[in-house]
Amino acid sequence: MANATLVIMAGGMGSRYGGLKQLEKIGPNGEKLIDYSMYDARKAGFDHVVFLIKEENLALFKHEVGDAVAAHMAVDYAFQSVDDLPAGCRPLPGRTKPWGTGHAIWCCRNVVKGPFAVINADDYYGPKAFQMIYDFLKAPHSGVEYAMAGYILKNTLTDNGSVSRGVCRVENGRLVSIAENKKIEKGAAFALSYGPDDSVTELPLESVVSMNFWGFGTDIFQKLEEGMVRFMAQNDGDPMKREYLLPDEVENLLQAGYCTVDVLPTDDRWYGVTYPEDREPVANAIRNLVKAGHYPLSLWD
Repeated sequence: MANATLVIMAGGMGSRYGGLKQLEKIGPNGEKLIDYSMYDARKAGFDHVVFLIKEENLALFKHEVGDAVAAHMAVDYAFQSVDDLPAGCRPLPGRTKPWGTGHAIWCCRNVVKGPFAVINADDYYGPKAFQMIYDFLKAPHSGVEYAMAGYILKNTLTDNGSVSRGVCRVENGRLVSIAENKKIEKGAAFALSYGPDDSVTELPLESVVSMNFWGFGTDIFQKLEEGMVRFMAQNDGDPMKREYLLPDEVENLLQAGYCTVDVLPTDDRWYGVTYPEDREPVANAIRNLVKAGHYPLSLWD
């Protein structure tokens, strides 16, 4: 069994970006952001990676990403399909949009056999978070304890549009609540969060936010299945677009008293290519990290 597994969510098509942004070449030798995440994860101790992708992208992902890392980590693939649902849940005719991040992680249930971390494919997280999450996963725990890398909001914003972030309330190093904010923009003194009714809330730039970097045990799969059944039974929202989100289920489990979530703070700067205009600033940032010696010029040599 793997020492610790890294699950990389790479099933989205990047509608705001305009293509499969997970494969955008960013580094000086054509590396993608996902390559830097895997490098940091392997250095921290992770020895197994699972790519959560659309099945039709399998050959492309193996060629562009998986084959290169296979010499350094065990590699598996899992597929997010809108028709892969818990028993008793019926597929929705005409639905093509993935069911969200909670469903995505549940789709990895057959290939993840031990403690694991979850990240997005198109985000750069920095090495500190990988080491903290790995150390957490390998430590003994007395109850059901999960972990989350906690980022500073101002370090996770782009100049080129809005982003979605889970805004957290933290007490004594543990998550109390998390609220998904789907449209946050950078402001001068605050970040601005826009509600579905176009209401605006000012968020302190020092707020702690989730970037979907989690640490779990395999018990989460059963909880996600139970949550998905409840979600599918609901009739609120547009059935073709509504999503079962991982942070929402973690919030439900927290409020039910099922688990605790340690928030592991990092001041590392997030980089991501949410919009086409993000590409060049992110590439420049990665080049600077390479020049400073944080990464080798060629990652997997």
